[in-house]
Amino acid sequence: MINEILEFNKRFVEEEGYRRFITDKYPNKRIAIVTCMDTRLVELLPAALGLKNGDVKIIKNAGGTITNPFDSTVRSLLVAIYELGVQEVMIIGHTGCGVQGMDSAEMQRLMRERGISDRRITLMKHCGIDLDRWLHGFDDTRTAILETVDLVRNHPLVPQDVVVKGYIMDSVTGALTPIQ
Repeated sequence: MINEILEFNKRFVEEEGYRRFITDKYPNKRIAIVTCMDTRLVELLPAALGLKNGDVKIIKNAGGTITNPFDSTVRSLLVAIYELGVQEVMIIGHTGCGVQGMDSAEMQRLMRERGISDRRITLMKHCGIDLDRWLHGFDDTRTAILETVDLVRNHPLVPQDVVVKGYIMDSVTGALTPIQ
């Protein structure tokens, strides 16, 4: 599959398909969006919000939430705010998220099935990584988004003039519902 993607990329560049996407690194709308990596949102989210290349910074992860105030998502937001001029942040969860109800014990079982030894899993725990907490999903999308909004709004390094709001997107229709 990767070879097919590489072949497509070669043709894309040769045919100058990139020309319609040319922009700079600064988001035109001065917005950063934290959202889920769900495949249903790849094209749906920008289309449903009327976004084009260059409009916003989109930061994706599993669940579209922030579980640690010093993780790579927060780092990306800080870069977007201080280096790229972002003034507003949208936290967008979605219906039917795979992280909702995700179970750490089940994931660790799947790791073992794929050849990760108990020794390696135990090593993570001895290094201070709480796999049960780190790999746990959330029970309720609305609550998870509200917790992330609160974390960003009250983060000691996020300026108070940055607007932070939460939403849930319908994974089928793209309808966006504000949550507060």
